[in-house]
Amino acid sequence: MSRSKAVGVLGGMGPAATVDLMQRVIAATPASDDCDHIRMLVDNNPKVPSRIKALIEKTGPSPVPVLTAMAQQLVAQGADFLAMPCNTAHHFYAELASAVDVPFLNITELVAKRIAISQPAARRVGLLASSALSQIRLYEPSFDTRNIEAVYPEASQQTELMALIQAIKANGGERCGYAALQNSAEALEAAGVDCLLIACTELSVVSEQLRSALPFYDAADILAQEIVTYAATD
Repeated sequence: MSRSKAVGVLGGMGPAATVDLMQRVIAATPASDDCDHIRMLVDNNPKVPSRIKALIEKTGPSPVPVLTAMAQQLVAQGADFLAMPCNTAHHFYAELASAVDVPFLNITELVAKRIAISQPAARRVGLLASSALSQIRLYEPSFDTRNIEAVYPEASQQTELMALIQAIKANGGERCGYAALQNSAEALEAAGVDCLLIACTELSVVSEQLRSALPFYDAADILAQEIVTYAATD
């Protein structure tokens, strides 16, 4: 199944999450030989200015200039469409998409669409994500149009979840342990959500640690599947 479209990936936020997305794309691709796989042009750039410092702490520069340069360079190198695994960076999606002349996949829209199709009756989605997402209301516009409410962990649990995210960025996820992920999931279940969403690509790296009786979705997995689908379109 030869594919002609190449994807450009704006990565490095963080590095392990970018590699995880690439592995998911490879795993989702029907292939019988090397040539059947998707060409991925990847800028795994860990020097993108901190989204947390820019958006929440207000102490750092905007990442938009660096991300825009990355997007344009990927297009110049031959990318037919773009994807960005970092959820928080999608706060700047409109600016980045307008800076290039190729399609740019939108993770929040893809996720909201998948949940609405898979669970039409779902009204409350529990988010396992960076603390920034609730403050910038990243998923709410895509959810609101589908009558879905985003539900977040309590403050103390979110603090522990952020510590795990930071540990994964620093290659210390195993040392930190994964209790924060499970505890937050269980608290959201108790709060009556209809499903769970892993909406941080660092948490996607360790998503196999999560145990839940509820359906749960992974934004990185949904993005990877859409990359495979889009790469095959005419």
